[in-house]
Amino acid sequence: MFGYYLNLALRSFRRNKVLTALMVLAIALGIGACMTTLTVFRVLSGDPMPGKSGQLFYVQLDPATMQGYNPGEEPSEQVTRYDAEALLREKRGDRQAMMTGGGVSVTPGEAGIAPFLSDSRYTSADFFPMFEVPFLQGRGWTAKEDEAHARVAVISKALNERLFGGGNSVGRTLRLDQDDFTIVGVIDEWRPTPRFYDMNSDRYGELEEVFLPFTTSRDLKMGRSGSMDCWGDSGGDATSATAPCVWIQYWVELGSAEKHSAYLNYLTNYSDQQRAAGRYERPTNVRLRNVMEWLDYNRVVPSDVVMQLWLGFGFLLVCLLNTVGLLLAKFLRRSSEIGVRRALGASRMEIFKQCLVEAGTVGLAGGILGLGLSLLGLWAVRQQPSSYAELAHLDVGMLFTTFALAIVASLFAGLLPAWRAMQVTPALQLKSQ
Repeated sequence: MFGYYLNLALRSFRRNKVLTALMVLAIALGIGACMTTLTVFRVLSGDPMPGKSGQLFYVQLDPATMQGYNPGEEPSEQVTRYDAEALLREKRGDRQAMMTGGGVSVTPGEAGIAPFLSDSRYTSADFFPMFEVPFLQGRGWTAKEDEAHARVAVISKALNERLFGGGNSVGRTLRLDQDDFTIVGVIDEWRPTPRFYDMNSDRYGELEEVFLPFTTSRDLKMGRSGSMDCWGDSGGDATSATAPCVWIQYWVELGSAEKHSAYLNYLTNYSDQQRAAGRYERPTNVRLRNVMEWLDYNRVVPSDVVMQLWLGFGFLLVCLLNTVGLLLAKFLRRSSEIGVRRALGASRMEIFKQCLVEAGTVGLAGGILGLGLSLLGLWAVRQQPSSYAELAHLDVGMLFTTFALAIVASLFAGLLPAWRAMQVTPALQLKSQ
């Protein structure tokens, strides 16, 4: 029966080409606008660590003075170097890593390549296994190399291709700023989106090209980047171990809810101890958010993207209302045909099904055209200067969503016209002929 109704729908399209084209175009425009904005929103709001985001937690403490204190306010979004090194030393989590961003000068050993600046990340050894960083060559450095302040480096695949033509660079020497480092690993393609581990830098930017031990970076006074908040005398060096400044991100991996509770208690006790020792002045105020909670707290999706998403759905709704009107006009123009079918024995439900099949076919055609418009819209998004623009691509999931949304939307739009069509009285229509 479905095939018969589909055949009737195609015949109807051929008889009313202009009206059908208008309906397909209305559905396509709505789907194109909606899927473009929905795809961008999905890219920006996705889980950067699927399967593990619930085990990774961002640590917040409140080491500032009472000046400007407001009860109930959020603690600092970063921690001091003193606190980060103390937490790292006590190793109460399954894994833990302290980190900050920076920039280094890279001096290639090969002739013909001029020195250039690269983004870098100074961190501790657990960064790589904790965030499941994939390696193309070699490995990350070890905790012993952290403690030894070793001059080792991990570089990105892009930097490896730029400096060594993509060959095996493990064991080779790389000159950064004024010092030589031994490359111990090359990271494969890896770009968590958003870059959750540091909300103080470009949230959708490229991966840093150079990773160095935090201890070594401080020994060599390498340049850092990102926000810093100080509330006291740092003695001329805001990055020293005792400076009253927050500028370090601290992550911990906890494999169970019990470990999360235990670690939260540990942070509370740690904060109490620091206040008893005179370092902290404010009441205990700690936070331990997992990846998705941390992204929600930072409102990582730009407000203009959220607004565009609502506008996209609003435009789809307007297109559907127009489609409802066009379908209603089309079905009621065929009242005599429907009356004959009813007189020959077709039930109201069969008329209703026939109309819905025709509406769904319009939706399928609109989905095909809407897919093309979505790809065009995403191409336009990629031309924007925003750092997230290049990420706007339609994946397989969104491809199927496009057709599903088009068909469901057209069926929804066809409910009222189909209901009106099945109310046609056969006797009245036959008399009018």
